[in-house]
Amino acid sequence: MSHVEQNEYLSIDELQRIALDASKHYSQTKNAQVKLLCQSENATFMVSTAQEKFALRIHRPNYHSKQDILSELHWLQALQEDGMSVPEAVRSTNHEYVLTLPSTDGSVRYAVLFKWINGDMPTTSVDPIAFKQLGEITATLHKHSKKWQKPANFQRIIWNHDTMVCANSHWGDWRDAPYLKDSDHLIIDEAMSQVKHSMQQLGQSKEYYGLIHADLRLTNLLLQEGKIGVIDFDDCGMGWFMHDLAAAISFNEHHQPAEQWVEQWVNGYEKNAHISNEEYTLIPAFIMQRRIQMLAWIGSHATTEMAQSLGTDWTHHTVKLCKKYLNNQLPVGI
Repeated sequence: MSHVEQNEYLSIDELQRIALDASKHYSQTKNAQVKLLCQSENATFMVSTAQEKFALRIHRPNYHSKQDILSELHWLQALQEDGMSVPEAVRSTNHEYVLTLPSTDGSVRYAVLFKWINGDMPTTSVDPIAFKQLGEITATLHKHSKKWQKPANFQRIIWNHDTMVCANSHWGDWRDAPYLKDSDHLIIDEAMSQVKHSMQQLGQSKEYYGLIHADLRLTNLLLQEGKIGVIDFDDCGMGWFMHDLAAAISFNEHHQPAEQWVEQWVNGYEKNAHISNEEYTLIPAFIMQRRIQMLAWIGSHATTEMAQSLGTDWTHHTVKLCKKYLNNQLPVGI
């Protein structure tokens, strides 16, 4: 498997050049300053003028088509119309929401400019009650998703067991993750076999499966004066609704407070919507599936700051969580 398929391979300088090029396509940002904010899946820049700020997202290659991105923007617009604080895309002077910009190597990058959302980002060190807010807002998103009529040409990434954790998953093969031993493979395989059976039993009816954010973690919330903004819909697509619970504790499942986080999330969710008994029973399976999905992500994104910051223990903790899951325990906190 080629890491190029998973990662942005252009240099920061080249991405900066593309970002400057993009800023000239909007009447509001023609003479703006452009500064890299972060680079994980995509490169995100802050574009600022004396009057206002914007967030510019330059999409990495080989992930979303232009139609995929336009579909994300359709959902964001519908959520806004429903009163939610989510990113609002800006039209270019050519009335385009998604720019197609050339790079010096002959490839192209898609770019979207969003109005800036102010607010503070909570972290996992906050009171577990923050997860209650996260559950509440996730339930609101799900209620909207279940009733929203998608446009005829709507298409987004599909998140199911195969596309998350099988060898040819969207983020590569979990077996490529660093620090895994052969004996670990057997344990993870056994856990994933059990998870797959559970997902097949649940099925994909509209009650359990639909359009989700798919990465709704605390880092994708912005809190300001009692209002909660939700950002980073780049992974949104078709998936199980309870995958959003598993995503909420991504990378941090092994931390001691994780069981409290799950409990608080569920309490918050139940304020606005209902989790069926079938879904509730499978929360351990959803958490385990997400953890292995992120193991695949680490394997295919080994050069990223996020992957490197996890160190050597994260993989070992993952195997311990698999053992807990196979012992019919919630795979959190070790």
